[in-house]
Amino acid sequence: MKLKSNEKPAVELTDASPMAAFDDITPLSLAIVGETSQDDLAYAQIAWRYFENNTHPETGLVNSADKYPSTTMWETGSYFVAVISANLLGLIDEQEAKSRLSLTLDTLTKIRLFDDILPNKAYNVQTAELVNYANKPVERGLGWSALDIARLVGTLAQITQHYPELAPQVNALLDYWDLSQMVEDGQLIGGNLSDDMLRRDQEGRVGYGQYAAKAMMLFGFDMYRAYDAEEHLMIKDVLGQPIPVDDRLHRNVTPAFVVSEPYVFDGLEFGFDARSHRFATAIYKAQEARYTETGILTAVSESHLDEAPYFVYSSVWGGGAPWAVMTFQGDRLDSKRTVTTKTAFAWYALFGTEYAKELVTALAPLGDPDRGWPEGLYEADGSINGSVTTNTNAVVLAALAFRAFGPLIRSAQ
Repeated sequence: MKLKSNEKPAVELTDASPMAAFDDITPLSLAIVGETSQDDLAYAQIAWRYFENNTHPETGLVNSADKYPSTTMWETGSYFVAVISANLLGLIDEQEAKSRLSLTLDTLTKIRLFDDILPNKAYNVQTAELVNYANKPVERGLGWSALDIARLVGTLAQITQHYPELAPQVNALLDYWDLSQMVEDGQLIGGNLSDDMLRRDQEGRVGYGQYAAKAMMLFGFDMYRAYDAEEHLMIKDVLGQPIPVDDRLHRNVTPAFVVSEPYVFDGLEFGFDARSHRFATAIYKAQEARYTETGILTAVSESHLDEAPYFVYSSVWGGGAPWAVMTFQGDRLDSKRTVTTKTAFAWYALFGTEYAKELVTALAPLGDPDRGWPEGLYEADGSINGSVTTNTNAVVLAALAFRAFGPLIRSAQ
């Protein structure tokens, strides 16, 4: 609904108490758990095919994108989520799940670390060597991503809950990595090389920061500042919804942006807390409102592209405006906004709304039984964004497992 010039916005924005903007938000009811249809199982089988095609048999690592033999700790965590979800849904048996997880854990306990501290930002899937983002070997590495590692750490808790027999391997991995190096004063600290010197930088913005903090807290780390969303919170009104925006820069280029990603991960893996439930509700409702107002299907998040620059952040708000699509460098690229497959499946699993169901229905024909689920549809012309990735197919599996069993971190209890 568009506001007339003499109308006030639905959300009163104040600098004094940004959290007050959410006082009037009634969180959307969570979808009923225990629903699994034949369509769900067929969708899940398509997603699992991606992992059958892209797991390297010697290292247990998985290509970040179809046939591209590089990975990060974030994507390795996504693989763990995919394996657990596939087992829950009956696509693989428990023995295969444990065998896959055990092999990957064993590799992660042997890989060469950046400066013998923490995992490098990227690894070659076939050799487990340290590489740069072009998948070329680098002797020292690139540094470490605290967010990526924290995301994987959260999935380690899921592994120990579902498969207690693997706890010794998880513990050995945690002993091998010096996680204390990426936590300081309750915040996540990344390691970045600048002129061959290690620079330690705070990582995590509103949404991603709280999701990563939850993961680290599962293993006893004090993440009081990372979990506190209000310290750097500002509110931006998008179609009458209060959108939680971090007031800090992202990558020192553009103000931080808001995507669906960390909120759907939070809900699917941990189960929402009261705050993330309200934040996720507002972010979802803004996307539904855009569809209501324009007739354009909207399901935005970070996403890979099937052409240069190959990765963008499709935001609810970012770079000073709603619905901005941003590159790593902070440039606008709105022509590559994608109706993302993973976001559609996730919102439908979490909230079960008619609009989310419409999203899934629109994207369902894209599933390729031989390759997996692509990123989605380009909004500009309705063509397929044909990039096929670990993250998208893992989220599809996690969403379908959520529909049947609820959050992954609790479903084994």
